[in-house]
Amino acid sequence: LFLVWLAIKIEPYRLERLTTFLNPGANSLGSGYHIQNALIAIGSGGLWGLGFGQSRQKYLYLPESHTDSIFAIIGEELGLIRAAIIVVLFAFVTIRGYRIAKNAPDTFSRLIATGITTWFFSQMFINIGAMLSIIPLTGVPLPFISSGGSSLVILLSAVGILVNISKSQRRV
Repeated sequence: LFLVWLAIKIEPYRLERLTTFLNPGANSLGSGYHIQNALIAIGSGGLWGLGFGQSRQKYLYLPESHTDSIFAIIGEELGLIRAAIIVVLFAFVTIRGYRIAKNAPDTFSRLIATGITTWFFSQMFINIGAMLSIIPLTGVPLPFISSGGSSLVILLSAVGILVNISKSQRRV
């Protein structure tokens, strides 16, 4: 708690993010604007969505719609069912990554596979959680989906490492 308090004291914008998270409707035209429009986008998608490319929120309403807010746009265009399929795919990658780590041939490979898998999962959880207002907004991109070349290159390199560890795993 002391470290959280210290982090908030060092950078005042963190206090604003925390208060916006606790009450997003208090300043819907200021600090709560982003989360309000993300929730509108997800809610307007319904079960099946508005259709691919038919999002209204990505035009001047939702900041950074191609990077940080991509899951809100997915929820609006593709709907709850297909957005849930994306979450299930991330869960599959996470489970598979931890299985690779469990069957890794040595301790170093096990630690690398665990770290990469945890990184994927935490980045996915932070992005989707922020768009659903489960956690405060942070600006973390959604792995493999958000726009950004350097992020994609690093993620694909990490997947290559996981595949290499998977090739040399011990059979149980």
